[in-house]
Amino acid sequence: MSMPDSPPATPPAQTAFSLTPLLIVNIACTMAMMAFVSLIGPISRVVGLLPWQAGASITIGGVLWIILSRFWGLASDRHGRRAVMLSGIAGFTVSYWAMCAFIDWSMKALPSTMLVFAGLIVTRTAVGAFFGAIPTTAQALIADNIAPQNRTKAMAALGAANAIGLVVGPAAASLLAQSSLSLPLYATAVLPLIALLALWIGLPHQAPKATGKKQPMKATDPRLRRAAAVAFTAMCGVNAAQITVGFFALDRFGTEPAQAAHIAGMALTVVGIALALSQAVVRKLSWPPAKLIRVGAVVAAFGFALAAAAWAAPVLWAGYFVIAAGMGFVFPAFPALAANSVEPHEQGAAAGTIGAAQGFGIVVGPLAATAIYALSPSAPYVAASLSLIFLAFWRKRRSEQPLDGQP
Repeated sequence: MSMPDSPPATPPAQTAFSLTPLLIVNIACTMAMMAFVSLIGPISRVVGLLPWQAGASITIGGVLWIILSRFWGLASDRHGRRAVMLSGIAGFTVSYWAMCAFIDWSMKALPSTMLVFAGLIVTRTAVGAFFGAIPTTAQALIADNIAPQNRTKAMAALGAANAIGLVVGPAAASLLAQSSLSLPLYATAVLPLIALLALWIGLPHQAPKATGKKQPMKATDPRLRRAAAVAFTAMCGVNAAQITVGFFALDRFGTEPAQAAHIAGMALTVVGIALALSQAVVRKLSWPPAKLIRVGAVVAAFGFALAAAAWAAPVLWAGYFVIAAGMGFVFPAFPALAANSVEPHEQGAAAGTIGAAQGFGIVVGPLAATAIYALSPSAPYVAASLSLIFLAFWRKRRSEQPLDGQP
């Protein structure tokens, strides 16, 4: 007698995708990163680093971002986004703690400048290497789970989380720096642990997108040319502004290191407020990515021009507010432009390519800014303004037309 067929097994329920873990990750890691950036100028003066050495210590993170962005993106296509992002955040946490401990020791022991410089290079290399996995995988996750017409809004939500980190991180750093330059670094170093826990609990397992049967997309794919150019130019300008703000306050306004740290922290806090506001506007608009880039680049260019002419801290803060208001339109637009231009199995590689362009901007921006800073404290801001004007009038080609048909 034949046995009755068994009922088909019920597939396990999949946890619905939520942006919340990604938002927590971006808030926490941005707070940690911005605490370091806002303090690097004053810390450099304490330990005896020259401006170019401070710029190089920031730049080295971008070098590793360039080298590893496509690696992280392709790995997430093949092995899954969750595993890659968890690995990146775990490595970032350990590396950031090592960097904070080394800076604290350097400010107390005051070893040779070359030893301080070498230690910062090593620790920032590790920080940049692991941090590159976070934005690359987050952008690919959005492309996996959000419809093309809604990706810019989702990227704006991610940008708003970054803006919160920009507001709270430098604000806390500037407050705590009044008593110690080490304290804000240690205070924010616990945040990556929170990010790791949130991601472990809240990000569901999803099958890898790449089957291994198709060739990975080339880094020079013409579909990504415009998005990569925007990513590079925007990151150059932003990092030029970040690395020079502390030195600008010291030299243009004649302040002491602690007061310069306060001015720099407030400038980056204003940036966070403006980013949050402008990206809230982006989430209400239905503009295609290309239009957001054009408008945002013009606004940010005006902000850089205002900062270049600043004669007092409030004017500098106003310039940074306008810069960030424009960048709030640009930053969610270029990853959406890239995601809308490629196929589903290419999203990790595309995000990695755009991440590499951003990393290249992180390399070039601080080096160029600190090099031309010797000409004038205003020179980096003028150069950024002119670059953004050029970017605003980029003429797209047929090979750059997004797959969703948006201009």
